[in-house]
Amino acid sequence: MSQLREKYVKTIRPELQEKRSYANVMQVPVLKKIVISMGVAAALQDKKILEDLEKELALIAGQKPVITKAKKAISNFKLRQGNPIGLMVTLRGKKMYDFFSRFCHVVSPRIPDFRGFQKKGDGQGNYSLGLQNQQIYPELNLDEVKRAQGMNISFVTSAHTNEECVVLLESMGFPFKK
Repeated sequence: MSQLREKYVKTIRPELQEKRSYANVMQVPVLKKIVISMGVAAALQDKKILEDLEKELALIAGQKPVITKAKKAISNFKLRQGNPIGLMVTLRGKKMYDFFSRFCHVVSPRIPDFRGFQKKGDGQGNYSLGLQNQQIYPELNLDEVKRAQGMNISFVTSAHTNEECVVLLESMGFPFKK
């Protein structure tokens, strides 16, 4: 069991149940999955870019990403149906908790001028954020990174409101603004 998962089960969940007065342990919010995605519009011109970013995202996440394809053709963007335009990884279980812990304690402090993330969810108990550069991850060899690429990270929880989601993530060590 991951250290963060063990901490959640032994200390965080009972504290949240007592503080928020949940009647049942199953009502306490839990982190379900983490989705990491990259939109790679430049992949339409050069397939090599997509392959390089696929390797980098695999190093960051610890598992192979899925190549997402265009659902519809859009002529203004010279996009055809079925063209590869992005990458996505869904983390669950031990890999999810390990990534969450690494993100909070190692990656976030490496962001330039970092003062914490906003305490605003999506209204349904999930939290999403965008990073402008994947080079802040220590797993990557900066000599091999050919281009800076942004990514979106979504933390999906079983919480029903933004407040519950923020309380859960904050108790797990997520770096929000004070």
